[in-house]
Amino acid sequence: MNLPQISGVRPVLTEDPPGADKRWYWREKRLFDVIFSVIALVVLSPVMLVTALAILLDDHSAGAIYVQKRCGRGGKEFNLYKFRSMVGDADQHLDELMHKNEMDGPVFKIKDDPRVTRVGRLIRKVSIDELPQLVNVLRGDMSIVGPRPPLPREVALYDEYHWQRLAVTPGLTCLWQITPQRNDLTFDEWVRLDVCYVQNRSLLLDFKLIVKTVGVIFTAQGR
Repeated sequence: MNLPQISGVRPVLTEDPPGADKRWYWREKRLFDVIFSVIALVVLSPVMLVTALAILLDDHSAGAIYVQKRCGRGGKEFNLYKFRSMVGDADQHLDELMHKNEMDGPVFKIKDDPRVTRVGRLIRKVSIDELPQLVNVLRGDMSIVGPRPPLPREVALYDEYHWQRLAVTPGLTCLWQITPQRNDLTFDEWVRLDVCYVQNRSLLLDFKLIVKTVGVIFTAQGR
């Protein structure tokens, strides 16, 4: 598996703790997050409205927005928002599908999940389902760039090394998001990328990841 190459990032597996305190970085990053999320919510509001209507017309078994508990910085739980891409009772059928899990580690993923709706497949392909998380960014639960926020049941199985993913605020996009065939990565490779971000984090790296994420979205390289 070829991991993404970004100037300034050293993708090496290490047991070292995350980098030194960067308070200035957190302040500037938070300012950027607020400005970016406000502008994005205004500009993308028509897309979000159409998406919500399409979801309800395709499957009215539940609302257009799905709320799920996730773990943020330091393991603190918060409510993550996303456009619903599955049937309304999807969570109740998870145990029935666990034997089909295609990921190792504590993560559950299958390529042809029968719970995904027709509209859900489309919005996942272009990552539109993640747009409501701009509200999470505005609230401070998430950042634009950072490791994807894990589920509490996944964090319960983390070891000390995995916990480094939670040393920073989770984000909308990350190194994993821009990796070709990202769902073919093992859990260890996924964690490796997140730890690389934690140890190399900077505003310049965030900008590069945002630019690359836009390219992934426009070429429909979503899951």
